[in-house]
Amino acid sequence: MTTGGGDGLLATDLDGVLDHAADDLEGLRGARILVTGGTGFVGSWLLESFTWAVDRLDLGAEMVVLTRDPDAFGAAAPHLAGHDAVSCVQGDVLELTPTVGSFDAVLHAATPASTVVNDDTPLVMIDTVVDGTRRALEVAAASGGVPFLFTSSGAVYGTQPPELRHVTEEYGGGPDPLSVKSAYAEGKRLAELLCAISAEQHGVPVKIARGFAFVGPYLPIDRHFAIGNFVRDALDGGAIVVQGDGTTVRSYLYAADLATWLWAILARGETMRPYNVGSEVDVDIAATARAVADVTEPRPAVEIKGTPVPGRLPDRYVPSTRRARTELGLTETVDLHEGLRRALAWHRARR
Repeated sequence: MTTGGGDGLLATDLDGVLDHAADDLEGLRGARILVTGGTGFVGSWLLESFTWAVDRLDLGAEMVVLTRDPDAFGAAAPHLAGHDAVSCVQGDVLELTPTVGSFDAVLHAATPASTVVNDDTPLVMIDTVVDGTRRALEVAAASGGVPFLFTSSGAVYGTQPPELRHVTEEYGGGPDPLSVKSAYAEGKRLAELLCAISAEQHGVPVKIARGFAFVGPYLPIDRHFAIGNFVRDALDGGAIVVQGDGTTVRSYLYAADLATWLWAILARGETMRPYNVGSEVDVDIAATARAVADVTEPRPAVEIKGTPVPGRLPDRYVPSTRRARTELGLTETVDLHEGLRRALAWHRARR
């Protein structure tokens, strides 16, 4: 048998997920699960934690991964692609049909997390998010209205007012519908509407997780994620560079906690009641860069290119997670500095 865990690099994290999510994962005993976006950041953590649980709880469950390139998946994560509980179906989410098979749950995490796609080819972004969700929902409906986890985004709230410290699920804002840059956010909003329609018309118990910002292994370090780029700078041995003025405020949930939260939302979340998934511990980008430097040896310099505008309130993207904490009993178990240590160690080992 091939087992998960990346040659032990993630053993501590995955044991932590199992400590908190074992009961939720028990509900998947004997299940056949479809996951889209299984090779991305979120999907990789779902796969890692699922295979870890299969091996240690003897779940007898199977996860089917939809991927456009099974060979590339096998090369990038052989311990997952070769696991006895994992099988691959070659295809694109836009071509997914119920003929792919019958399942006991569908985990829909396929979204191109790319500002290049969003800004340069917004129609591709909208098609992938909206039509991909429609296709995945059709599979869940054809399987008998099985549980469906949709990884949505905090982007559905639009720009968070700078005076609003934490945005709740009840916040009624939204992205600018006349901005091309809103393709991703508007796509997620419409995808949530499709979820509501499927829940009402086909009885699909849709669980919605609105993700914010994360840190940890598998997070890309060559895209638009500032914290990922800071990790890359640290690994490269040069200065950590902040391109803006460093005042933008974010918060970061550790990846293993993300997996725990998603399994809880799938198992115990209320149908069509969205849950923010993220950290409430807010930190500005300059402090984030310094936090990366703090856990790097030797400590690199931090360069901030921009200059703050006097009197201007900083942009914020920070959730309220009260609903997840009070209704599902979820917590953060790994703080930012420890999460950065683990992310750096993982990326360094992978290099």
